[in-house]
Amino acid sequence: MANRWRVRHLILEILHRMSLYQALRMINIISKICDISLNKSIYTTENIHKGAMSVVHLPKVNELGFFEIRLESIGGLGANLAGKMLAEAGVEGAGLNGVSFSSYGSEKKGSPVKAHIRFCDLNTPIRDTSPVERPHVVSIFHEALAKTVNVVSGIYADSTVLINSRKSPEQLKGVMHMLGGTIAVIDATGIALAEKNRVNMAMLGAMFRLCPFLDPDTMKDVIRKSLGTKYPQSVASALNTFERGYNEVTIQEFSLVEGMSMPAFIRADTPVLGYETQAMGGIITNPGNSFLKDLSISRSGMMPHFEVEKCIHCAQCDTVCPDFCFVWEEQLDKKGRPQMFLKGIDFQYCKGCLKCIEACPTDALAKVLEVEGVADTQTVKHVFDYI
Repeated sequence: MANRWRVRHLILEILHRMSLYQALRMINIISKICDISLNKSIYTTENIHKGAMSVVHLPKVNELGFFEIRLESIGGLGANLAGKMLAEAGVEGAGLNGVSFSSYGSEKKGSPVKAHIRFCDLNTPIRDTSPVERPHVVSIFHEALAKTVNVVSGIYADSTVLINSRKSPEQLKGVMHMLGGTIAVIDATGIALAEKNRVNMAMLGAMFRLCPFLDPDTMKDVIRKSLGTKYPQSVASALNTFERGYNEVTIQEFSLVEGMSMPAFIRADTPVLGYETQAMGGIITNPGNSFLKDLSISRSGMMPHFEVEKCIHCAQCDTVCPDFCFVWEEQLDKKGRPQMFLKGIDFQYCKGCLKCIEACPTDALAKVLEVEGVADTQTVKHVFDYI
C-alpha cells in the first residue's frame, strides 16, 4: 500500500509539470504500467495543477458548448496580450479547454483591435477559430471606440459588458445603446496611470471578477511568469494594477423592459464595396483622405493642453505632429508684418502621441489627463476653403 501511495505522489508530481492536455493523455498510460486504478474522471474535470477538489463549471455556453469572450480595444493598450494571458489562466488554472487569437487591420498604435477567447470543457473539441460574434462577455478597453465601432454587436440579453470608463453604468447604458444585460465599469486608465502600468492589467482584474470560474491567484502566477523574465521591474506594479481592477469594478444588471427583446443578430455578409456593390466606373464613394476621419478614439487617456499666453509661435509642435492637428492663422505682428500665429488644436485629428509636448520649448503645451468633453470645448476647427 505504501508503494502505491508513493507511486501516486510521483504521478501527481509528473502531472503537475505537464500541460493539462498532456496530463490527461498520460493518465491511461501510467495507470496501465503501474497497475493502479486511478480515478480518471477527477482529472478530466478538476484542476490538476492546483490539486483542487472542486469541479469547474462554465456559467453558460452557446449551442457549440463554448463560453466566449471578446476584447474590443485599440493598438497599444495590450488587448492581444491580455487575451493570451486570460486563455492561459483558463487552461492552466481552471482545467478548461481554451483558445485565444486576435484580429486587427493595420498593426499600429491607435487602430481598432479585437481579441477572441473561447472556453469549453475538456470533452468539447475546439474546431472553430472564427471571430467571436455572440459574446457572453465583452471587454471594451477604450470607451471612445463606440463612436466608430459597434462594440456590443451580438450580445445576449444576459451578456456582461465591461467598459473602461469613469461614467456610471446608467450613463453607459445609453451611450452603448443597450436594451438589457449587465454593465461593469472600471476606471482602468486612471488605475494604470496611478500604478504606472498598463490598462490591460486593470481590465484583466475586472474580467476575473466577472468570470468566477477563473482563479485570480492563477492569473497572478501567469503575470509573474510572463513579465518576470523580460520586465522584472514591472511585476509588482502589474500585480497591484490587477488587484485594483479586481476590487474596484462596479457591476449593475439591467433587465429588459417587458415586451421588448434584444435585436436579432445579423451577420454582415455583403461587403460595402464588392464586385456587385461597387459604383460604375470604379468610383470611390468614401474618400481616403483624413478630412473625414476622427482620430480621437486613438487617444489612450492623455491629451495636450495648449496655453496661448506661453506660445511664441515657433511651429516646433507643427513640425513633429504627424496628423496636422495645429490650426494657424495669418495676422500682423507688433511691427505690422504678416506672420502665422497658432490658434489652437483640432482634436478631431489628435491621436495623443504627445510628440508636440516634447518639442515645445516654452511649455505652452502640457500633458493632461483627458476628461470627457474637454477636447470638444477646447478644439479649434480647421477651415478648408474648398470643402
